[in-house]
Amino acid sequence: MPSADETKLILLGTKGGPRVTGGRANPGNVVMVAGEPYVVDCGYGVTRQLIAAGIEPAQVRKILITHHHSDHILELGPLIYNVWACGLREPIDVWGPPPLRQIIESFLQSMSYDIDIRIDDEGRADLRKLVRVHEFAADGRVLEADTVKVSAVKVIHPPLPHAYAYRFDAADRSIALSGDTAVCRALIGFAQGADVLLHEVMHLGGIDRLVARMPGAERLREHLIAAHTTTAEVGKVAAAAGVGTLVLNHLVPGDDPSLTDEMWRAEPAADFAGEVIVGRDLQVI
Repeated sequence: MPSADETKLILLGTKGGPRVTGGRANPGNVVMVAGEPYVVDCGYGVTRQLIAAGIEPAQVRKILITHHHSDHILELGPLIYNVWACGLREPIDVWGPPPLRQIIESFLQSMSYDIDIRIDDEGRADLRKLVRVHEFAADGRVLEADTVKVSAVKVIHPPLPHAYAYRFDAADRSIALSGDTAVCRALIGFAQGADVLLHEVMHLGGIDRLVARMPGAERLREHLIAAHTTTAEVGKVAAAAGVGTLVLNHLVPGDDPSLTDEMWRAEPAADFAGEVIVGRDLQVI
């Protein structure tokens, strides 16, 4: 495990998809750089998962969103609000593709009654003036600080026109996060030589069982196949990118008890000679 001052990846929720179940939490991650948390995606339960990981909401000032499926943004607005409820009086920055600005403005509008009351009654700063939205729609550098450079590249996640992977390059480590994507040549180049690649993954056997127990799920299976990366593919992606460690994340289905870690790892490990980690909630890498 990295030491306290090293760059590290914390997995908050490792189950892909919008359903809330009793096992793995919904998508969310943190990249810690020089003690500062960068939250990447905000699935349902992200605030409690941050606290469980030892990160207080009051510490959060930077949030990045890969794309706007609900399992990645359902708690974006509430997390921003929860940071404010902890006493926020300085800006909080959020990066992501369109329609990020509309999503945040709509949430803040939905909470305007409560926000106005708390400004008058509790002397709080106006949250609507503290949120800085950085919306982008092209590959490139999205932020640069003294301790880290963060870049984005568009990936393949139909039907969404905008879905992105992120790469964090710090002095001691480089960490790439795939977001949701089918096999993507641009991502392979983008992640080239990274110390860690956190990549989504789908198990076809588990998908077939999932579809069989869900009425009318034929369209769902078509979407999953077109928009995600299978266990048979992800090891090849990591090998082509020349990364040090492959971490399997956003497991689909993430709530099938018949799928063991070895079943998730077997095919990727056959193609990738480096370490393959099957991600679990609150794991630190």
